[in-house]
Amino acid sequence: MEALIKDMQSDEAHPARPVLVISNRPEALGLKRAKSLGVHAICIDHKDYKNREEFEKAVQSKLIEHEAELVCLAGFMRILTPYFTAHWIGRMINIHPSLLPKHKGLNTHQRAIDSGDKIHGASVHWVNAELDAGAVIKQHHIQIDKDDNAESLKQKVLKIEHPLYCQALKSVAAELLNIKIRQ
Repeated sequence: MEALIKDMQSDEAHPARPVLVISNRPEALGLKRAKSLGVHAICIDHKDYKNREEFEKAVQSKLIEHEAELVCLAGFMRILTPYFTAHWIGRMINIHPSLLPKHKGLNTHQRAIDSGDKIHGASVHWVNAELDAGAVIKQHHIQIDKDDNAESLKQKVLKIEHPLYCQALKSVAAELLNIKIRQ
């Protein structure tokens, strides 16, 4: 999230601007970081809602209120319902620490090692109703070394995730802007 905000703010020609950061956890460091970068940031605690759909309606309401046109998930560790994903189809992206479609879900680094993979990496993808199943927008791979473990692999992937996500956001936002201009 912080890398995306800084990238958007450092490039006047960037086709996107941050309008809102939402976390479902009040203690999330991202809320403080976003505010320190001048971006409106709020917590919508999922524990305050009776079910997932009510929580997502609250999130949806805030996104609409702030006129968000594109949603970038970053560290948001909740599975979104079809209600929410349907509204944002073609306008919501996520980064995942694997070379999708391999290793969807959690523990990707250990799973890559356990599978005997020689390469691993990160993928930015469109979000749809199925977990980590949207079309891949951009990927970057790294070599898995013989002495890698889940933690060392995680650190290698983290180094490529920030620039990858920034590049993907820039290209997606430019394309959405072009579509909007043509309409």
